Amino acid sequence: MTMTIPQETLDQLTHVPMPKHVATRQPNEMLQLGADIIPVYRSEALVIGSGAAGLRAAVELRRRHIDVLVATQTLFWGTSACSGSDKQTLHTAATSKQGDNFIKLAQALGAGGAMDADTAYVEAVGSVEAFAGLKYIGLPLPEDRYGAILRYQTDHDEAGRATSCGPRTSRLMVKVLAEEAIRLGVAFVDHSTVIRLLVAGEGRERKIAGAIAINSGDRGENNPTGLAIYLCPSLVLAAGGPGELFRDSVYPKRCFGSLGLGLEAGITAVNLTEHQFGIGTRRDEFPWNLSGTYVQCMPYIYSVDDKGNEHNFLAEYYRTTQELAANIFRKGYQWPIHATRMLDFGSSLVDLAIFSESQSGRTILMDFNRNPQPVAGDESFSLERLEPDVASYLSNNDALLPLPIDRLRRMNPLAIELYKYHGQDISQAPLAFNVNHQHMNGGLAVDTWGQTSLSGCYAIGEAAGTHGVTRPGGAALNAGQVFGLRCAKQIANQTASPPLAVAQLHKQIAQCMADITQGLSNESGLSLQQIKADIQQRMSDKAGFICYADEVSDALQAAQQLNQVIQQQGIAIPYVNKVAVSFQWRHMALASEALLTALDFYISQGGGSRGARAICSAQGEAVPESRQGPLADYRFITEKPEHRQQQLTVTYQQGKFAVTVSSLRQLDDLNAIFFEKNWPDFLTGALYR
Repeated sequence: MTMTIPQETLDQLTHVPMPKHVATRQPNEMLQLGADIIPVYRSEALVIGSGAAGLRAAVELRRRHIDVLVATQTLFWGTSACSGSDKQTLHTAATSKQGDNFIKLAQALGAGGAMDADTAYVEAVGSVEAFAGLKYIGLPLPEDRYGAILRYQTDHDEAGRATSCGPRTSRLMVKVLAEEAIRLGVAFVDHSTVIRLLVAGEGRERKIAGAIAINSGDRGENNPTGLAIYLCPSLVLAAGGPGELFRDSVYPKRCFGSLGLGLEAGITAVNLTEHQFGIGTRRDEFPWNLSGTYVQCMPYIYSVDDKGNEHNFLAEYYRTTQELAANIFRKGYQWPIHATRMLDFGSSLVDLAIFSESQSGRTILMDFNRNPQPVAGDESFSLERLEPDVASYLSNNDALLPLPIDRLRRMNPLAIELYKYHGQDISQAPLAFNVNHQHMNGGLAVDTWGQTSLSGCYAIGEAAGTHGVTRPGGAALNAGQVFGLRCAKQIANQTASPPLAVAQLHKQIAQCMADITQGLSNESGLSLQQIKADIQQRMSDKAGFICYADEVSDALQAAQQLNQVIQQQGIAIPYVNKVAVSFQWRHMALASEALLTALDFYISQGGGSRGARAICSAQGEAVPESRQGPLADYRFITEKPEHRQQQLTVTYQQGKFAVTVSSLRQLDDLNAIFFEKNWPDFLTGALYR
């Protein structure tokens, strides 16, 4: 019999406070440019971002005696601290009560295509150390009575490699890593927004030199904007993904990420066409993914029109009540939309129906106090008529209970507590939701140590484009931890370089200051609100999970025109505390054009529907069907198998984006690795070079 979990325990796993007192850093020197006196911070390594990936890098660097500084927009805040799902997944490398096979795990990570084989293997092997490190510093991962980690099956995961601490898993990761960083004396600069990367050298000699930031704590009479300079030979971009890119988004607000920042510096990006979209609550309320037990408890999903009339719209798509309920349930472990699952009455037909219904202006709701309502002419929902996978799952979890809220409370009471904590009691009232953008699988291209095309500059977490077309649920958290550790190892084994004189970067700093001055006095420049609306509307309407092939080229031209206007007219900065956000929207405009450039190129090469995006066209080969017949408006082009063996890279040079088709990196022959032969590479540090 399942025990009732004490309220105190539920509270501890839902209300996760962050530490507040961290070591701070004073400037090493001051730079005078004109009337401004600008602080200069020096460190051996700079980490941008204080989420789970950035903190892992900082902790591992500090453990290796590297002088590391963390610059963060808001301390211990961001996607990893504020996002999640019913029981947010941490992907592990041990499963089926028999350990795991790293080759098979790597194959699972890259099963959707467009993922480098060596990266997949690095993530598979590295997951053990990453996982054990988190457990060691206090992440409360659940165990059985034998000490084995409890696991379950999740998205794109046939082996059951997932585990969880509940809805706040990634926030708990941030908490324990933040506490470890504090114990180690890692220094932080809070309220610091990096607005431009500093680069030394030319051509193949280009390398990272540091960054320019706006630090609210450095504002003063001689520095009204709070401009600050960071100088470092190694820099780690860990500020997450471009959450503000789409209007329909489940990201917390003000998540701009590092993509545009990196693109502006000429860093190559990869797989920008690949994303995750899925159902979640709306961003203007409490944004949260509705995966796992939120749907495995099979709530009633319906819509309400502007007159208050209720519509059982899913009943227009599925053939029987049993089939309808089963596909709501399967959204639990098939949460991300996948184009092929819109066919044959699969689980992504749920998302397509929600999208179509919301396009008509109706509000979509989820009611946990009612079971799915019947399809016309069919029998009512019954626990006696469940499909085998549904019945087995609910039976194994003692959840064959009368109502969705009963089933949810039995399987995952934390899922209820979380919404209650944010002012929504789903045990009492229906929950409004929609289809949202949730994750960028692409990002800045990196090697197997996390280093980008700019020497000394690393990208980890969602800033890095290490994922392919699909990925198992929780693999993103694993990737951030693995590459946080990997980049720290390589940085710590680099030969120390002489300190860079700030005078060598005067030209770049002066140009940035000129851009700020021009924006503050630019009454004819584009407004921030105008840029935001332009980008987000275009991306959600033209590059969402339903994407019409013949509309992408025009969307790209509009994005290019926006960047041209920004270059020519500039951005109007209304007051001094909007300087940082003006650069962030400049970066979003670049990221938008880069993504649409890649998507337009992909479609022009005959690219079809894969992962979370359906490329719709009258010439498409596949048509989703509903119980009322074919859904001709959503006819889509199918994926070409050869595209799985390629990646599209995008680079920004001389004000234009260029696309290159690259073959996937392969894994070297592992049978050629032997202890005595390869140990010297480790002892001498040669393997890190």
